[in-house]
Amino acid sequence: MRSRTLLFTFLAVCLAAVGIFLLSFQYFQSEEQAKANGRLSLYRSTVIAELERFSHLTYVLARDPFVQRTSKEGATDTLDQRLAAFAEQSNLDAIYLMNLSGETISASNALTPSSFVGQNYGFRPYFRDAVEGKQGRFYGIGATTGLPGYFIADGVDDGIGEISGVIAIKLDLSKLEQSWRDAGETVLLTNSDGVILLSSSAEWRYQTLSTLTLQQRSRIDAAQQFTGKSLQPLDWRQNSDTTAVINGFEHIYLTADDLPHDWRLHYFADQTVVRTRAWLVTGLLTIMAATILIFTQARHSRRIGAALQRSEAEEAQLREANERLAVEIEDRRTAERRLARTQDQLERASRLAALGQLSASVTHELGQPIAAMRNHLTAAELSDGGPLKLMPKISGLVDRMEGITRQLKFFARSGGDGFEPVDLRDAMRASLGLVSANIDASETNLDLHMPDTPVLVFGNQLRLEQVMTNLLRNAIDAMEDVDERKLTVGIGHSDTLGWFRIKDSGHGLGDSTLSDLQEPFVTSRESGHGMGLGLAISANIVAEHHGHITAENTEVGGADFRVEIPLLSHEDGVAKK
Repeated sequence: MRSRTLLFTFLAVCLAAVGIFLLSFQYFQSEEQAKANGRLSLYRSTVIAELERFSHLTYVLARDPFVQRTSKEGATDTLDQRLAAFAEQSNLDAIYLMNLSGETISASNALTPSSFVGQNYGFRPYFRDAVEGKQGRFYGIGATTGLPGYFIADGVDDGIGEISGVIAIKLDLSKLEQSWRDAGETVLLTNSDGVILLSSSAEWRYQTLSTLTLQQRSRIDAAQQFTGKSLQPLDWRQNSDTTAVINGFEHIYLTADDLPHDWRLHYFADQTVVRTRAWLVTGLLTIMAATILIFTQARHSRRIGAALQRSEAEEAQLREANERLAVEIEDRRTAERRLARTQDQLERASRLAALGQLSASVTHELGQPIAAMRNHLTAAELSDGGPLKLMPKISGLVDRMEGITRQLKFFARSGGDGFEPVDLRDAMRASLGLVSANIDASETNLDLHMPDTPVLVFGNQLRLEQVMTNLLRNAIDAMEDVDERKLTVGIGHSDTLGWFRIKDSGHGLGDSTLSDLQEPFVTSRESGHGMGLGLAISANIVAEHHGHITAENTEVGGADFRVEIPLLSHEDGVAKK
């Protein structure tokens, strides 16, 4: 057991150390990425500044009178000296003037062995752009010197709106590489084809980030952009948006692609510092955790020793407590025997109370059909041919009384026994038939509203008729002492509920609430006019149907009862089948 605990502890420590290392590595890596973003932004700015520093010079030179005159007349001595002075002052590699065929007629290096004079650069893209009236820009290896440079060119205006030649400058961008190397950074500048133009590592220059297509190679060869270079792919791969492996080492990798000519600046930051910091934090926290664990174990051992001492003292107390407990057990057994006798008496009393409640329910439920029978008999005595017409109604009431006695089991337990699709309209018609004599005798005005289509719910029609009959009789009785007796009955449905409402113009609920009236033997009627069981029974029936009953006083007097029952669903239909 102890060895298993030690193993689990060791595994937990290892997992915690791995988690700490990963979290700290991510934190320090995010710090390095933030620093790298700052450095990349700085280098991007320096590249753009270097490219744009002399972008205006060719435009100015193209409108210089000496340049314009030379492009027309061809005399170059004065212009050669002037261009040489400009190049020296501006620290440019070369400034040179070409005629419309691309041949150089004047240059700042005219007197040097690597003079551009006499060389034809009509194949260069920057020359063709300048001849078309645009500023030409191009990076490539010099066809004469073999040295790389950035070329800017503009067409020379002859004074009447025509181009008589092209003036171009060559910039040496190698000092950018030197600044990257001096800072100890790993930086690449690539063109739109992925060819490395500048690099902090000289051996990476003129390699590619991906294999060039035949179309790309043909275009590069036509412009003689990288003459003599094999343009082989660089040994690198990008692992994610922020990491890349170059020459076998993983680096933080960021790029800036918002540069002229669709160039892209690539920045690689070494992750050695990140790993070192992460390992230091992991080791420090692991040592701290081990120290806390040792201290905790020592305290735990001291607590165990103290607990052993307390247990010895408690053992003696336990023996004394056991002796007292034996006496208490005997006393408890005696009390349990008395409790058993008391429980038997309570059970008998409970059964008697249940019998009394059942008797009251039977009396109330059977009272309705008996009263209806009495009303039908009275009506038959006053009409011709009464007995023969009365027989179907009396037979129906007898069936209803038998149904009530069968349904009395619902007062003892809830459930859905005997549930089936019920049309609330049919149940209301049956209930109105039971109380029709009461309506006529009390001269009550009935206002009935029922839809043309069935309102189907899932329930027991006899039980729902009991609810409707209870509410109808209560409404009729409530209007016994008023002059205007109006009984409003309505049936309808919403998306999920079927409902019926019974509204009277009687004395209303008074100060009682619906919760009060649902209590057995509570009624708002005078003594001798009901036992107060109607709403209590109705509430139970509605609850069995998963429905809801509400009641409120109307503004003009009287009570408004509304009962809502869930509509018949597809699941109910399946259950019925």
